[in-house]
Amino acid sequence: MSAIGFGAWAIGGPFMARGKPAGWGQVDDEESVAAVHRALDLGVTFFDTADVYGTGHSERVLGRALSGRWDEVVIATKFGLTFDAATRALTGQDISPGYIRQACRASLERLGTDHIDLYQLHVADAPMEQVDEMVATLEGLVDEGLIRAYGWSTDDPERVAAFAKGPHCAAVQHNLNVLHDAPAMLAVCDTHELASVNRGPLAMGLLTGKYGPDSRLPMDDVRGDSPAWMTFFKDGRPAPEFLAMLDAIRDVLTSGGRTLAQGALGWLLARSGRTVPIPGIKTVGQAEQNAGALLHGPLEAAQLAQIDEVLQRHAR
Repeated sequence: MSAIGFGAWAIGGPFMARGKPAGWGQVDDEESVAAVHRALDLGVTFFDTADVYGTGHSERVLGRALSGRWDEVVIATKFGLTFDAATRALTGQDISPGYIRQACRASLERLGTDHIDLYQLHVADAPMEQVDEMVATLEGLVDEGLIRAYGWSTDDPERVAAFAKGPHCAAVQHNLNVLHDAPAMLAVCDTHELASVNRGPLAMGLLTGKYGPDSRLPMDDVRGDSPAWMTFFKDGRPAPEFLAMLDAIRDVLTSGGRTLAQGALGWLLARSGRTVPIPGIKTVGQAEQNAGALLHGPLEAAQLAQIDEVLQRHAR
C-alpha cells in the first residue's frame, strides 16, 4: 500500500446532511476518473471513500476508474450512515448487524469488486455497548471473504482500543495534520499496532495555500456553510488563527522545493511510521501535486522540532 492515499469524498459530488451541503461542490466525473488513473500511474494505490459520499456516487466513480485494476490497489470504504440516493441526502445512522451486512453488499455492488480491503465504521461516537456486536458482525464478513479488515473513523482513543480487540481490526481513521497533532491517537495506534489513516491531512484545503483572509467558499461546498466541526473554516472563510499558524511555518514546509501541500504531507510521513494521509483529490493536478510528496519524502526530524517550537511560540 502506498504511503499516501487518495481521499475520495470530493469526487462524490453534492449531497446534503441535515439540510446543509455535505459535499465539495460540483464535480466532473471524467476528470475524477482521470485523477484516479493519474494517481495510480504515480504510485498511489490506497483509495479511501464512503458509501455516503455523494450518496453512493463516489463509490460508483471509483468502481468505474478502478475496473480491471483491483489487483493494484487497496480500497477502503465506510458504513453506518444511512442515506437516500434519490434525494442525495443523509437520513440518519444504523449500526445494527443486519444493516452492516446490507451496507457492505451495496458498497461491493457500487464498487464492482468482490471484497473491501478496509471497512470502516463512519459513526464517530457510536455507543461503546454496541462494540462487541459490531466486531462480531465484521469478523463474520471477514470469514465470508467480503472484507479483509476493518477499522473505526473516530478521534476517541477509548473507542479505538475497544475496537482493536477484534482480530482483524487493522486501522483507525482520525484527524491529523501539521496544525492539529493527535499524540493520544498515535499512541493508541502504536499500542494496538494499527495503521493511522489521516483524514484532513491538508486541513480541509487550508494547507494548500490557496486560501487567504479574503477568501470566501461557495455555499455548495461543505466549507462554505462551515458546520461546527469545521474548525479550519468559520462562516465560509479560513479561520484567522490557523492562517497565522500556517504563515509561521510556511518556510519550513516549503523547504527543498516542496509545495505547501507536499510539505504538510511530508510532516505526516515523518510524524509516525504508521501514518497514511488521505488528501482529498478532485483533479489530475491535485493528484500530481499530492503524489509529488512521495518523491520529496518525509521532513527531517530537525524540521519537525522546528515546527513544534514555532507553533508553541505562536500559541503563547
